[in-house]
Amino acid sequence: MRTPPRIAVLSRNGLMGIGLKSLLEKIIPAAEVDLFDGFEAFAAADPDRYFHCFAAADTVIGHNLFFRERLHKTILLTDGTPQPALSGFHGLNVRQSEEGIVRDILRLHQHAHREGYRGAAEPEASPASEPLSPREIEVLRLVVQGLLNKQIADRLRIALTTVISHRRNIMQKLGLRSVSALTIYAVTKGYVDANRI
Repeated sequence: MRTPPRIAVLSRNGLMGIGLKSLLEKIIPAAEVDLFDGFEAFAAADPDRYFHCFAAADTVIGHNLFFRERLHKTILLTDGTPQPALSGFHGLNVRQSEEGIVRDILRLHQHAHREGYRGAAEPEASPASEPLSPREIEVLRLVVQGLLNKQIADRLRIALTTVISHRRNIMQKLGLRSVSALTIYAVTKGYVDANRI
């Protein structure tokens, strides 16, 4: 049995850390995610056992040598402002919408694992979920790409009410309630490439 990948989140902002931990657990359900409020607690927890480490900029600056030696596994949590002193690190702008954060995490994860998501655990859908029809998969792809219901109707040459009905059916079948959850599902199932959302 393979050991599940471990991910560390280092953030002094408890609410942000908890939110990111929750998103990571949804996006990469096979991973174990640990939250640390400071570098000292992280360092005491055998940091080299973590596959990825999401760390706040001030933590990375304060322990630059440590993180530079682990550049390939460190993801810098930023506010979107370029930081020349931290060039070379993968970054995640935490001051964007949930959909944006999910999209960027999926891209980072896909970049780190060139083989894609075929072997990854899938997000949980309702136990009695039915498979999606080919048309529902088409609608799901367009929803995840950010198209509005009217745009989807125009693209697929179907009625707006039909699009709304397909979206409702997709959410019911999968037991998912947000565009972020649908995005995670679509990427992990291989319906869309994370770089196309």
